[in-house]
Amino acid sequence: MAAARTTKKKTGRKPKLKPARKAAAPALLARVNDQVTLEVYASGKAGAYVDGYAIELGSIGPASVTRAKGFSEGLAVASFSPARKPADKEIELLARRLARSGFLEYQLVPARGHAVAAIEPQIPGYWPEIAKLANSDSVALSRFAYLRRRGNDLVLESPRAPALFRLTDPKLAAAILALSSPQKISAFRREKNFVGLTLLGLLVACDILFKVDAKSGGLRVGEGDENLVLWDFHDLLFHTHSTEGRQANPLGGRYAYVGAIAPPAAVRAPWPGTPVDLQAFSPRPATPFVTLLGQRQSVREFDEAKPITLAELATLLDTAARVRAKWSTPLDFGDGNVGPDLDFTSRPYPSAGSAYELELYLAVNDCEGLARGYYHYDADRHVLVPVEARPQELEALLSAASFAMDAPGAPQILITIAARFNRVAWKYSAIAYSLILKNVGVLLQTLYLAATDMGLGGCAIGTSNVDLFARITGQPFHIEGPVGQFALGRGIAGSRGG
Repeated sequence: MAAARTTKKKTGRKPKLKPARKAAAPALLARVNDQVTLEVYASGKAGAYVDGYAIELGSIGPASVTRAKGFSEGLAVASFSPARKPADKEIELLARRLARSGFLEYQLVPARGHAVAAIEPQIPGYWPEIAKLANSDSVALSRFAYLRRRGNDLVLESPRAPALFRLTDPKLAAAILALSSPQKISAFRREKNFVGLTLLGLLVACDILFKVDAKSGGLRVGEGDENLVLWDFHDLLFHTHSTEGRQANPLGGRYAYVGAIAPPAAVRAPWPGTPVDLQAFSPRPATPFVTLLGQRQSVREFDEAKPITLAELATLLDTAARVRAKWSTPLDFGDGNVGPDLDFTSRPYPSAGSAYELELYLAVNDCEGLARGYYHYDADRHVLVPVEARPQELEALLSAASFAMDAPGAPQILITIAARFNRVAWKYSAIAYSLILKNVGVLLQTLYLAATDMGLGGCAIGTSNVDLFARITGQPFHIEGPVGQFALGRGIAGSRGG
């Protein structure tokens, strides 16, 4: 038998709709990276082990030990930063120490599920910040951002960014690619694969995304900084990824391909064909310049008992780097039109387009007649101008140089060759950074020959730290930055060279 149907009396009022449940924001977890083993003992003493080395991290209160061990698997950043209790301050201090040492990474974990992204710091001390975004804001990918495969991972990064993002959810990559053109937050968050305001805020804070006027079409190449207009993508990437300070990739002489590829020969195999013998045409006797070239070698050990003198330093800089002449001429486009007046100089070494964009900064360790410190060489006035540097920054420069040379001690003077990038990029497209590096090579040889002629020793160094230079000088890394280094001093007789 059918059940009796009941009819509800109409009241004329619409039923109330329950508000949609707001999705919980994903948690941002801090954890030590896979290269680090964190040990926190019952006494509160904390330390890290990396490649067999032990690094002390100080102590915390015994009551915080269990909580601190959470950094091994992942500890919510919001649970201790900003600190609300004394115990939070202990945990945050430990986290900051780990971050400064480059031991932390961060994971973005939804309320339900596994991590969708991991943040790998590329500069020491990186701490995640989340930019505030309103529905009315529009965001777009930076023209310097790129997505690549690294092993089995997708990595989103930028030479401007202090961190890279390892995307573990492929849907994120597809959603982020939609930001190649500006998207308004209010519309973007309605998309099926919306990545969430937390991730967008992290990307904006890292300069991988930037806020843009939707009417501009995302073509604002300066992205809020007019000095970026002159940079080509590949040049800025090469600059940051071939130096220390703004990338965390292994760097230097690591012999990474031993066992995979045979050592390349020192001398190229001869081409087939009949050779033309040139031996008979070599100059006899050798000219003074040929003799000087033969005497040039890299000197890595310096005589602590006989430091270089200020007079010798002044002579070397005068010989190798001083401005010899200055002039201006209108820019000639070759079609009868002229542009603004351009300033030029002449110096002892050649430079692409007579740009002479290179500047010399001297970390003075031991020089008779000159106080220990950091100086800029003003090549126009032929003077040294002190630049304020903290003792630990000066020590970091000198110790890194001795490590790079595999030398027993620091050089008497470390010359950092920096470039004013816009001086070259204002004229040259696509090849600006390449030209700068060629100019560095020419200047290094000039410094070598000048030092050799004076009985001094020198050694070119293949690495430099863009972040350390920026901290000392206050110059943003993309405006003026290090592109070469040269150790200088009075060499020890019989020391190894090359």
